[in-house]
Amino acid sequence: MTAVTRTKWLSASEMRAWLAYITTSSDLQRAIERDLEPFGLDGGDYQLLAMLSDAPDRRMKMCDLADTLRLSRSGLTRRMEGVMRKKLVERVQSESDKRVAYAVMTKKGMNLLTKVAPHHVASVREKMIDRLSDGEIRALATAFEKIAAGLNVDH
Repeated sequence: MTAVTRTKWLSASEMRAWLAYITTSSDLQRAIERDLEPFGLDGGDYQLLAMLSDAPDRRMKMCDLADTLRLSRSGLTRRMEGVMRKKLVERVQSESDKRVAYAVMTKKGMNLLTKVAPHHVASVREKMIDRLSDGEIRALATAFEKIAAGLNVDH
């Protein structure tokens, strides 16, 4: 018996949920990213700035930032190029260990994030949060926490 013949096919309601997820998740992400474009940011830039803004002294080791953003080291290097070119983030070598580098949010980066954040939150609210009841929001959070736990992904 092959894996295909042992597969438990999706029920109608399961298929409905799966199709709704795969067709909506990328559309939602793109719609929210379009609202960042007037500020010269994409979703990855915004996420990077948000992570740094929450870090002590608005700085993180590059390896920790890559892990947090779910990027490879080279992926983070590519992501950093744009925000460094715009002078929103700096790369700083550790004084005590030259093998360690930090991503540090600049004042310009913090000022931009402070300006963009209310627009971003309004976009997330309009396109997702305000369309759902409190119960649906709790269920969605619980569902994705369970999915993440099953993926064995460090958070």
